[in-house]
Amino acid sequence: SADKEKKTGKRKSVTIFGYPLSIFFIVVNEFCERFSYYGMRAVLVLYFKYFLKWDDDFSTTIYHTFVALCYLTPILGAIIADSWLGKFKTIVYLSIVYAVGQVIMAVSAIHDITDGNKDGTPDNMTLHVALSMLGLLLIALGTGGIKPCVAAFGGDQFNEDQDKQRSTFFSIFYLSINAGSLLSTVITPILRAQKCGIHTQQQCYPLAFGVPAALMVVALVVFIVGSGMYNKTAPTGNIMVKVFKCISIFQDPKERTLDGLEKLIFVKMVLKVLFLYIPLPMFWALFDQQGSRWTLQATTMDGNFVSFLLPTVNPILILIMVPVVDFIIYPLISKCKLNFTPLRRMTVGMFLAALAFVAAALVQLQIDATLPDFPSSTEQQAKFINMVDRPIDITAGNNTFQLETFQVGLYKSDQNHMYPYFKHFPETATWILFSNVFWLQFGDVVAKPEEGANAIRFFNSFGMVLNITVGEESFGNIISKNMSTYVDVPQGTAEFLIKNAAGNQCVFSREFGFGSSYTFIIPPTFTLEENCGQHIKEVEDIKANSIHMAWQIPQYFLMTSGEVVFSVTGLEFSYSQAPSNMKSVLQAGWLLTVAVGNIIVLIVAEAATLPDQWAEYVLFAALLVLVCIIFAIMAYFYTYIDPAKIEGKFANLEPEDEKKKNLEVTKKDMVENHNEKRRKSSNSSSDEEETSQTNF
Repeated sequence: SADKEKKTGKRKSVTIFGYPLSIFFIVVNEFCERFSYYGMRAVLVLYFKYFLKWDDDFSTTIYHTFVALCYLTPILGAIIADSWLGKFKTIVYLSIVYAVGQVIMAVSAIHDITDGNKDGTPDNMTLHVALSMLGLLLIALGTGGIKPCVAAFGGDQFNEDQDKQRSTFFSIFYLSINAGSLLSTVITPILRAQKCGIHTQQQCYPLAFGVPAALMVVALVVFIVGSGMYNKTAPTGNIMVKVFKCISIFQDPKERTLDGLEKLIFVKMVLKVLFLYIPLPMFWALFDQQGSRWTLQATTMDGNFVSFLLPTVNPILILIMVPVVDFIIYPLISKCKLNFTPLRRMTVGMFLAALAFVAAALVQLQIDATLPDFPSSTEQQAKFINMVDRPIDITAGNNTFQLETFQVGLYKSDQNHMYPYFKHFPETATWILFSNVFWLQFGDVVAKPEEGANAIRFFNSFGMVLNITVGEESFGNIISKNMSTYVDVPQGTAEFLIKNAAGNQCVFSREFGFGSSYTFIIPPTFTLEENCGQHIKEVEDIKANSIHMAWQIPQYFLMTSGEVVFSVTGLEFSYSQAPSNMKSVLQAGWLLTVAVGNIIVLIVAEAATLPDQWAEYVLFAALLVLVCIIFAIMAYFYTYIDPAKIEGKFANLEPEDEKKKNLEVTKKDMVENHNEKRRKSSNSSSDEEETSQTNF
């Protein structure tokens, strides 16, 4: 009826194949929103490092602070939806906030808005930082606020007799989440790799953030378009608030009714599960470092998968591992007569995550062995290149060594002494030796080139000015006996065009890997001929990355295996151990463990201050193993329950209880009616009053 529809918020919905048409808009909305979130997050730590120029530690700190906020705000969103606005309005209003945040994030990445001198570097980095932090705050509020509402709102579209359709909807809903995540982590890094800009061409972060922003606007529009078809239930009060209220009022003896006892038992069931949640944040502390530490680790490795393959490893493995584990691994364990309970599965998942970080530490050790030995804060180093056609002796203090022609010698000094090295990597300064008279000093690159580029420079010892270009980049006019500035050259074959003032030219070709640095020396005997490259001498300042990114796949495999066993089982366990009217409390508690896990990363990363990244990986692995042992002990003493049976027992008691309540109400009404009659008959005869009492 119309009155019932108005009261419950349910309306007769348009259906297709037995499913409400309204769920189509909800599924599309979720796909676009997840594309927006994961697409932005896929390049976020790279944006911090390469655009805002933050170091690895600070980039990691801000990244995990943002993720923590995204998993803290669902509690706020649930309270707003259940207690005030309802799910529909909460989704709409917070999606607007979300979309605005994404747009601000895209604007913050436009370097031209503050690049007044058009040199490619923003002149007011404070503005970009402020805009990006504002954008991330709004995104965290939006994505977290709608997180507990969208799935539940989709479930509200079904009637009570559509359990099968509702179950299928949730499967499609979660498929849309994974599809949005997978596509965005493939597409947005490719968008970032494009070149864009008004005055100078740079990595296109505005496009990488702009497309997710556009998808969030699409998500909002699609959701609003379906407004007329939705079943919109009115807010009924937040269940979490009711839980705390139930605990407090049960201290009052008057509230110790059968209904109050039922509520208290359900609360105790929930609290037992929440107690088991205490160790779980440590798992998420390791899991979410895939988007920060592991991404930064990949930038020092050989291969271009950081912009395509690596961000997709986790969702691809999930799609593969879930059916393998459910239909092969678990049945095999069951046939072996092993009681692989949900809590034991979660324990194994935590242990696999710890192993993933051990694998990451082993990879990091191999990477560190290939990195240059840069000077510390208390050291000074100088490099010498012999341009003379004979050996030269160099003396520093009590140490003397000999440099052959075009050989590189390195002096490293500390507070006490100076001694020679013969290594090919850059230091604080380079000295070019022409004879006993000419010693020229030039500044060197003192860090790995960014994003796998190769830092290249030329030294011109030819007798005239040379102009050198590579692609659209120029080294400028290099006068005789001078060094050019560094130019970043991408991986692959580079062709350097060398010209003199007379217009004569030649091409010098060179194959480059990832992350190297070279000084190319043009000797006095150089000639502008077809094979001019054979005369050019090279000094390897920094070796190219030699550890391939494929070595990260084992750690991703272990982490994803741990996620499948831990996360999927944890959600199933939480659902099975919670009363039907308190499942949202455990959902909020589960999301809270993710937030706390990211906060742990901030605390450990800041407090540990370990000099080596591999040591930090080992520390996190050790902490998770310790927590894993504690969780195993807690799980050993946990007793599994069946909330449905307990609810059924109380349901059987309710009819008798209702009879007692109805009898008490009837007696109360009769007493009130009798008293009213006595007041009215106060002036009547005593016989009438006595008759009235007898009738009672």
